[in-house]
Amino acid sequence: MSRTMLPSDANPYGNVHGGEVMKLIDEVAGAAATRHARARVVTARIDELSFLAPVYVGHLVTAKASVNHVGRTSMEIGVRVEAEDMLTGNVVHVASAYLVFVATDERGQPVPLPPLVAETDDERRRLSAAEARRALRLKRPRTA
Repeated sequence: MSRTMLPSDANPYGNVHGGEVMKLIDEVAGAAATRHARARVVTARIDELSFLAPVYVGHLVTAKASVNHVGRTSMEIGVRVEAEDMLTGNVVHVASAYLVFVATDERGQPVPLPPLVAETDDERRRLSAAEARRALRLKRPRTA
């Protein structure tokens, strides 16, 4: 998904608010999760979000999502965000995030997901890294 950043997305100095980038991340991750699940999905966790460079008014911001791991009812989606200065063509990696989504039915109850088939070396690498992150998530204490 891509969006041109407007003055309404930024502070008075032209820096785009992190929340605008976060919203785009959630939208693109939700679309990838829905396409995989072919069901309703809800954001359960933003496991990690790193802002790496600023985004400015006028930049074309593109968020790319991939399904990295699928469990019984939840899945990890990885997102990479890049910003392009359309006048110069310069593209910068500005953020990365990992989100967990749960597939649900109409009543909001979790439903089983189709398995993920990792076919390429890149897909297998992402799956392996996602399994390691999932193991760490499961060790964390649950909060209410």
